[in-house]
Amino acid sequence: MKTGNKISQIVRLKQVVQRWRRRVPSAGSLAVYVGAEHRRFVIPTRYLNLPVFVSLLNKAEEEYGFQTTGGLVIPCDVDFFKKLVSVLERDERGFGSLDLDEFMEMFSDLTVDSSSSSLFCKNATISDNRSFTPLLQKTKV
Repeated sequence: MKTGNKISQIVRLKQVVQRWRRRVPSAGSLAVYVGAEHRRFVIPTRYLNLPVFVSLLNKAEEEYGFQTTGGLVIPCDVDFFKKLVSVLERDERGFGSLDLDEFMEMFSDLTVDSSSSSLFCKNATISDNRSFTPLLQKTKV
């Protein structure tokens, strides 16, 4: 009976470790949180140098200021961000030089939130009732 109990504990521990590994970005990747609901995406850090991400980071600075705690929050529509990342994953070399306006034109088929005139979430602010808690709160970077 003790052997069966130890085996089940080992199996549970292995499952916990696997779930934890999926939550921690690998080397060369970065977790970003998108939209009002702060949906988590893991992107390659090299994307941050692309014109579209430079624009998104500028929008984040305008919207939220410089955050010293928590994760990097990108104030744009989740569907727009999904399409953006999908296009870059397929052909980063071909689409990497496009800026934010060009991507917005490409994805003009997306439905726009009626409370906003663009794909960006102007109604999401840090003072929202939804508090954002980083995944690893006490980890020093």
